[in-house]
Amino acid sequence: MPYITVGKENSGTIDLYYEDHGAGKPVVLIHGWPLSSKSWEKQVPALLDAGYRVVAYDRRGFGNSAKPTFGYDYDTQAEDLHRVMTELDLDNATLVGFSMGGGEVARYLGTYGSERVERAVFISAILPFLLKTDDNPEGVEGSVFDEFMEGVAADRPAFLSRFLSNFYNVDVFSGNRVSDEVVRLSWNVAAAASPIGTLDCVPAWLTDFRDDLRSIDVPVLVIHGDADRIVPFAASGKRIPGLVRESRLVVIEGGPHGITWTHAERVNRELLNFLGQEVLEAQPFAANPT
Repeated sequence: MPYITVGKENSGTIDLYYEDHGAGKPVVLIHGWPLSSKSWEKQVPALLDAGYRVVAYDRRGFGNSAKPTFGYDYDTQAEDLHRVMTELDLDNATLVGFSMGGGEVARYLGTYGSERVERAVFISAILPFLLKTDDNPEGVEGSVFDEFMEGVAADRPAFLSRFLSNFYNVDVFSGNRVSDEVVRLSWNVAAAASPIGTLDCVPAWLTDFRDDLRSIDVPVLVIHGDADRIVPFAASGKRIPGLVRESRLVVIEGGPHGITWTHAERVNRELLNFLGQEVLEAQPFAANPT
């Protein structure tokens, strides 16, 4: 299996597992928590059929990647993405971040710029700043994240079952847009992740990405379900366009968090339409207000 080494912990290397298929302009897929690159099952064939090179990797601690006891902050994760981009020498790429993966995309662009990137996509992303504060009243109460951490620490397998039920809005879509087997597959992938990494990622969700978003100088597509129980649309996707220079917001009516599966046709159609649009040279831009 192909790996990229991004660090070391004691006697072992920290290796990221990746898959690299197809030809054409690269599309880099960054998965959400607590899953792996397997979660892009519905998107990879559509992108390959449309003539794109598709790169999907597993975040450290998840999937087939190494499971170190550190590095679950967004600066490190953006550095990991940077290593993927440079090791594979990817240019004119589209970065697609789902949920937590949206944070990698935003922090990467905020830190390393868009030299290698042509456009970006945020799907069910945790941006711009999830924590409710005095200057971020639209955010989510801190107690919600405390409950996540308590649930993971107390009984991670049981927590994952509850989480995935809300991830797919199983009470609404079971037997229709999502099967019991899909939920079971997701549980198996999530349960195999690093317990430490699963827990330590949660505080990273409180990262403030507002400045990162303001710095983005490539076209952005935002796709979010308005029935998302994990990352509420009003606190996230709805707010992203106000902070980026050039963006398009697609709201999927009734869509849960896991729209890449439950509403794959719509997600793929919007993604491919966005990829097919001409990218014009960036124009000088005055920063958006907060």
